[in-house]
Amino acid sequence: MKLWGGRFKKAENKLMEDFNSSLSFDKRLFYEDIEGSIAHVSMLAKCGILQENEKDTIIKGLNSILDDINEGKLKIEGDYEDIHSFIETNLILKIGQVGKKLHTARSRNDQVAVDMKLYAKKSTKNVIEAIENLQQVIKELGEKNKVIMPGYTHLQRAQPVTFKYHIMAYYYMLERDRKRLLNALEVMNESPLGCCALAGTTYNTDRNYTALKLGFNNPVDNFMDGVSDRDYIIEIISDFSIIMMHLSRLSEELILWSSSEFGFVKIDDEFATGSSIMPQKKNPDAAELVRGKTGRVYGNLMSILTTMKGIPLAYNKDMQEDKEPFFDALDTVLSCINIMTGMLSTLEVKGENTIKAVKKGFLNATEAADYLVNKGVAFRDAHKVIGEIVLYCEEKNKSIEDLSLEELKKFNSLFKEDVYEFINYENTLSRGIKKDIIG
Repeated sequence: MKLWGGRFKKAENKLMEDFNSSLSFDKRLFYEDIEGSIAHVSMLAKCGILQENEKDTIIKGLNSILDDINEGKLKIEGDYEDIHSFIETNLILKIGQVGKKLHTARSRNDQVAVDMKLYAKKSTKNVIEAIENLQQVIKELGEKNKVIMPGYTHLQRAQPVTFKYHIMAYYYMLERDRKRLLNALEVMNESPLGCCALAGTTYNTDRNYTALKLGFNNPVDNFMDGVSDRDYIIEIISDFSIIMMHLSRLSEELILWSSSEFGFVKIDDEFATGSSIMPQKKNPDAAELVRGKTGRVYGNLMSILTTMKGIPLAYNKDMQEDKEPFFDALDTVLSCINIMTGMLSTLEVKGENTIKAVKKGFLNATEAADYLVNKGVAFRDAHKVIGEIVLYCEEKNKSIEDLSLEELKKFNSLFKEDVYEFINYENTLSRGIKKDIIG
């Protein structure tokens, strides 16, 4: 059964039926479609458009369909145009002619718009919860591992930090992600139900009632904008893309750190795979897949942006293409957050190797320059002296702290015995603002 057809002389071509159908992917909106329909029919009765007994019959029928779907008695399949026609057709089969009154003062345009907003709100809250779980794991991982490690710029060892301080950078990236999603929820929290096709209805309906009943702050101000707005889809996928960028950066570091060249971390066997030919291999595939799936979410963002860029007001069928990119981006970001949560919760940090890397990287060179500055040497002159010392250390295969005082004095006579305490890595981290880095 189609929800239209009275003005057509010819049946829809089977190719067109298949091309036009969205049931295969919008079936995941069944709960929101029933939720929106219950709010709508309740409003119709409140406004005197339906009788109370008609409302009760329809709501009972909708709840029965919901139970049948959840219990597996009713499969969402068959020759239906979309989830909306599936629900309405099965409602009529269940309760008879009164079911045909459900769609009074409503269009599929505002119906699908409210379904998608309800689903997007619920799904975004799920992503926020997953982010918070990942943040907690990052915190715990940092607290367990306050070992010194190199901090990098240009992927070159730069200054000493702690593993905790490094990993907590991702905590704060995720905190911005969480705030972005919360803001998106607030911006989108207006109900399009009651806009109908694009200019409302001649019935005396109550949009405020349905908005509040469905958990929205208020109804949209403009009907045409209400049915054709997909900004919230774009904004949420954009937020998902930034989340994936952050997860990809973390994945890249885990991949590097777990290599033999770094040896900073050990990824648990549960989140690694092996080679079909090389028995010694342990591959960081979980991290690599997160990194790879980032491009997939970016593609979904470009897809919906491109779909929406040239559409005139109000609704156009192009907008059916909003669902698959959103669903795919949602599923991908949730799976990646959950995988990262599992990977980090089982991660082993090899502190002995991170400390070795610090000692090999001359990461107290800046502090050595600061030592001379404190003795009255201009920073640029101190910078030059320490650069010469680093060259000397490389030739002798030594670290700065391994040099004797006699060797240091060859470069500048102001070096005293207290230099060794000043450039000690633990002391450099505990000095001044770097107390934050120790945690």
